[in-house]
Amino acid sequence: MRTRWMTMLVVLLAVSLLSACGSGGTDAGQSWPGGEAKEEGEAERVKLSLWHNFTGDDLRAKAIRDIIETYQREHPDITLDIQAIPPDGYKTRLKTVAAANEMPDVFLMWPGMMTKEFHGGGLIQPIDDLLDSKAEWKGGFLPGSFDDFTIDGRIYSAPMGLSPTSILYYNEEILSRYGLQVPKTWDELLAAVKTLNENKVTPIALGNKAAWLAQSSILSSFADRVTGTEWFLKAANQDGAKFTDPEFVRALELLQQLQQAGAFQIGFNSIDNTQMEMMFAQGQAAMMIDGGWALTNLSANASPEALKSMGATVLPSVPDGKGDPNSTSGVVGVGLGLSAKVDGKRKDAAYELIYALSGPEAQKRTLEANQLVSYKLDLDEGTVSPLFAKVYQLVNEVKRTPVYDAVMTSAGADAVNNGLQELLMGGNPEEIARKIQEAQAKSLGR
Repeated sequence: MRTRWMTMLVVLLAVSLLSACGSGGTDAGQSWPGGEAKEEGEAERVKLSLWHNFTGDDLRAKAIRDIIETYQREHPDITLDIQAIPPDGYKTRLKTVAAANEMPDVFLMWPGMMTKEFHGGGLIQPIDDLLDSKAEWKGGFLPGSFDDFTIDGRIYSAPMGLSPTSILYYNEEILSRYGLQVPKTWDELLAAVKTLNENKVTPIALGNKAAWLAQSSILSSFADRVTGTEWFLKAANQDGAKFTDPEFVRALELLQQLQQAGAFQIGFNSIDNTQMEMMFAQGQAAMMIDGGWALTNLSANASPEALKSMGATVLPSVPDGKGDPNSTSGVVGVGLGLSAKVDGKRKDAAYELIYALSGPEAQKRTLEANQLVSYKLDLDEGTVSPLFAKVYQLVNEVKRTPVYDAVMTSAGADAVNNGLQELLMGGNPEEIARKIQEAQAKSLGR
């Protein structure tokens, strides 16, 4: 592992030296050099680059953008170079600049593997000083909130939300119209799919254009039902289990069986998750498997009558499964990462920005925007949709299991994402499992 990161750092250093031979200008999106000498009489200004993916019209995205605008008004001495990148392209853009050692100063970062990889490349710095300076804020987070942002005892971000990734949303009015109950078992799910297809109703809306949705929202929870959490963690670490093991192949086979039964609409790989959520919001599908992030979009786009008919539960159990069926995959939400290059007055300004976007007031506004948070707040049900209140209760009653792309390496997670697109188009489960195994093993040097 150490050799792997040393190699990466050598490459990054070479890129940096080559860049230094250029014009010396600063491109948009690059971190601003710190500690520059000021000309006599020059106004003291701080420049920071900020990357985020809150580009939509959902309630949370609007709330976050409003907080950023407020920060700019209240800090006229700080200039923000903001890159607002749509969610489906955000991770790719961020990984590209990370490979070139051109990280933005402050940026949206995922817990788990992304944090570990950025830390391993020497690209980020901890925010312990900020957290310790605001003990009441730090103490307000739920137990375990910092775990996936913590490496070697140092904390690298504070979660801006809570993300159960695998929730079965259903339209109770559509199900009852055809004499169906919310499916609790695999057989009940297949029976519901059959009945809905016979009545020309899309059983489950799916938008897997960006490939991550089937992995994060369906496989992460569904495969845990089959294999159990302990097996997955061993396979992810390549320590006593492999993705070619029969239990994982079986999970892939069952997921393919669901697709072959006609569970998803035609063209599910050509629409994204936002379009999928709109399908469900408009009553064009009886069910949808999505994360907690869907709540803010549904609340903004579904009619009050439609919201009242919506419910939420965990995925059905599977026959002879080793996992806990009363569970959902999930992680603490994204947080803001801080580039290792930021120091001095720029670091002070970055700390203020991070606090503005993840401090108590931001957590409260996020919750009111129908987005779950990993922070101790009382929910005023009068400020959220009925569906959000149901999910809020649900996630406090069930166990949380790992999300695949939060635990696996980037290469391994990409192999899962691509493999699921292939699987759902008729690919061979054993061959796909082999590709996933090879990618994860190679990236770990095993």
